[in-house]
Amino acid sequence: MFTSLLPDIGIPSMLLMLVAALSVYWLWSKSRRPYLKYNIPPYPVPPKFIFGHTPMLKDGIRDKFKEWQEQVGDIFSLDIGGRHSIVVNGYSNIKEILVKQADKIPDIPHTFRNDIIKERNKGIIGASGDNWKEQRTVSLAILRSFGLGKNVLAEKIQEEVAVYIKQLKESKGQPVDVKILTNISISNVICAIIIGKRFEHDDARFVRFMELLNNTVRLASKIALIDLFPFLYYIPGDLFHAKRWANSILETNEMFSKVYVKEGMASFNENEEATNFIAAYLQELKKKRDSGESTLMDENNLVAIIRNLFIAGTETTSTTILWGILYMLHNPEVQEKVYQEIVSNVGTERPPNMHDKQKLTYLSAVIQETQRLASLVPIAIRRVVCVPFEMNGYTFPKGSIILPNLDSVLHDKKVWGDPENFRPERFLDKSGNLLHPDEIIPFSIGRRVCLGEALAMMELFLFLSSMLQRFKFVPVDSHKLPSLKAIIGITSMPNNFNVRFIERE
Repeated sequence: MFTSLLPDIGIPSMLLMLVAALSVYWLWSKSRRPYLKYNIPPYPVPPKFIFGHTPMLKDGIRDKFKEWQEQVGDIFSLDIGGRHSIVVNGYSNIKEILVKQADKIPDIPHTFRNDIIKERNKGIIGASGDNWKEQRTVSLAILRSFGLGKNVLAEKIQEEVAVYIKQLKESKGQPVDVKILTNISISNVICAIIIGKRFEHDDARFVRFMELLNNTVRLASKIALIDLFPFLYYIPGDLFHAKRWANSILETNEMFSKVYVKEGMASFNENEEATNFIAAYLQELKKKRDSGESTLMDENNLVAIIRNLFIAGTETTSTTILWGILYMLHNPEVQEKVYQEIVSNVGTERPPNMHDKQKLTYLSAVIQETQRLASLVPIAIRRVVCVPFEMNGYTFPKGSIILPNLDSVLHDKKVWGDPENFRPERFLDKSGNLLHPDEIIPFSIGRRVCLGEALAMMELFLFLSSMLQRFKFVPVDSHKLPSLKAIIGITSMPNNFNVRFIERE
């Protein structure tokens, strides 16, 4: 009987019926909220049909999360496109989640974006389970062998600092936007580690590589809807920027990462000491394969790791430097105090080095205050609950997404007193010694703490100390300082601004 109806209905009508049926099923699946049967943390406001709280976040998560925290407390639930998320605020709660409950939330949630670029569970940032453990362990061991946090790496950084200072000097006190220059300089430090060489700033291939990296970071937060509603990716055009984002990553892999991995494999010699990250990874891979040891290491993971290290190592450090410059424009008395400390303890005849760090405590306090106030990564890497647990009287159901709100720690009035003010003195005791409060966690905490924290701290100290020793940062218009309002995406970035670097006499 059903078969006899097919000719009358027709193929186009059947397709429309199928689409309609699938749409109804999709709407039903998104509107179901099975986690409501548990004693979950409260909603700040009721979720909307299908989209949940997603539309309420369109104006930015920083202010909205702060408002909701004040409204319902440190731990609250959200419905993001039909999936249960739990926002965790406050240092003690975040530490409980990321450290004490780490075994129950070891993985990150799967995202459609990783399927688009064919990197599901690859690299470090996008990996989970045994693969994440092995790739992170191997990568960290290699970075340490190349001097992560040691003087041998500091020398490579200082070489790049010298080029950076020369470029600033050539501006001759004219207004400049140093965002691209800073990105390139920090990225060159990563290049020295990963492929064993740096690039000239006008190298066409390197300039294109930097453009692609910037696209990847800039567009990452704009494609969040694709992860929630994957069918949007297949709509003609590129309304949600997902295709451009994916193409930027794929081109990065093809024109840079895969090229140097292929070169590394061609010149590989297991008897020679590895001189860069790629060679060291390939040596470890061969060693494990030859010994018959089970391993998840492979060339695809290596390609993803290279991009992970560039994005994480370039964007966060260079943006922190930009915030440092901006805060100095707004706080000229702090800038002058740092300069006087450098003059008194280092002089002006040579650039500062890592041996000088313990003497430049006020500069170190300025760096920590820059990291705190900028709160560069407002939300730490998301986790997915693999084993349900109870905390603070609430149930954290299996499958829920954890959003650790680092903003709530770095801007906590109970901890800092006046978190909205730039005040480096909060990190110094009465004797001028540097303090390291537990709540200063710009790199997050727990198992997925930033892999390059030691490298980033070295870069921040060596770049900013040399810049403040050689130049006075002057606003283009002293009556109209650049805005301190952040652009919130994956990271918290300042708006583009110009600054004059006046050479010190």
